[in-house]
Amino acid sequence: MAAGRPMRIYVDLFRARHAGRLLGGTLLGRLPNGMGILAILLLARADGAGYGVAGTLSALSGLATAIGQPALGRWMDRRGQTRVLIGGALVSALGYAVFALVGTDPLWLAFVAVLVAGFATPPLESGLRALWPAVLRPDQVHAAYGLDAAAQEILFTAGPLIVVVVAETVSESAAVLVTGLLGVVGTLVVATCAPSRQWRPVAHVQHWAGPLRSAGLRVLLASLVLAGTALGVFSVAAVAYAEDIGQDAWSGGIMAAMSTGAFVGGVVHGARRWARPAHQRLPWLMACLTVGYLPLIAVPGPWPMMVLGAVSGVFLAPVIACTFTLVDELAPKGTVTEAFAWVVAAMGTGAAIGTAVAGFAGEVGGVRAAFAVAPVGVALGLAVLAAGRKRLSGGVIDIEGITPRELVP
Repeated sequence: MAAGRPMRIYVDLFRARHAGRLLGGTLLGRLPNGMGILAILLLARADGAGYGVAGTLSALSGLATAIGQPALGRWMDRRGQTRVLIGGALVSALGYAVFALVGTDPLWLAFVAVLVAGFATPPLESGLRALWPAVLRPDQVHAAYGLDAAAQEILFTAGPLIVVVVAETVSESAAVLVTGLLGVVGTLVVATCAPSRQWRPVAHVQHWAGPLRSAGLRVLLASLVLAGTALGVFSVAAVAYAEDIGQDAWSGGIMAAMSTGAFVGGVVHGARRWARPAHQRLPWLMACLTVGYLPLIAVPGPWPMMVLGAVSGVFLAPVIACTFTLVDELAPKGTVTEAFAWVVAAMGTGAAIGTAVAGFAGEVGGVRAAFAVAPVGVALGLAVLAAGRKRLSGGVIDIEGITPRELVP
């Protein structure tokens, strides 16, 4: 691959009409995904809540988001993007606003507010992936998936930073309000763009199982829940490592190194043209991701740890990008938005599990044990892929007892 080829590919991609606006608006509108949990935690603590209540509020927000994405994605597959995206953003911002105003008193209203804010989060991520084939040439979609996966790392680096800056310079309540406001602004940028306004659902037979009637997609999602544990592990393990060496600032540096590695890996992966199909590529990428996490268990000094952190992230974005390609192939006709939303839910669920398991492992076995959870989780995800490899080669629909309903739309 020529050295200049990746840049030419992405320059060509951004020259496509609406591509830059859609990607930029989606990243802006998805900043609450990287901000919400921390903003809620900080405000709850500032309001006098204990770590138990604050942590529960944050966890409920993340869980509500994971549940809401497939539900709103199915609605988009039936009704189009505009009303679902804008309506979801406004309702979510309202939930954040209520929580910012009342804090944790009364507590029941705080719980309702964060649940609403999370559940109504607009499915911008899955909506963008449904739009790419209409905006780009077929040979550009793969590069867009790679750039999309790489750009996600910006969210989880910039989002918490914005929260901390606003909380320190203004207030914790302002950080919560800004979280909801950025979601509305980014959503409007996307939803008012012509491809989003003009996108219409594909006529399809409606089933209760939606895209989950694809056997291959079910295998993929199960694998992603397990592999996604690594996302939750890293934040906990990095903090534990920094505390162990007595220099808290290193936790952010290690996480930034991992994000940088993932960004580079995603960009390079998207720029290449791969001879092997996605279902054959993904197990190899996941195996490399597993190997990349193993050296972290050695927990060397800070600077070597930074290097290992960057290396560990290199195959993360490629795994995610390859997953996007597989979803396109496996999702039944007319269910692609919901299918992508299930990917978001699976990764989010895995990250939540990883956070809990790494926390427990860290308490029992120390920093090494916390880092060890990541390669174990990804290896288990790889095992699921291996067991279901035949189903990944095609979206065979094999759920028994499904009865067709009306043709949608």
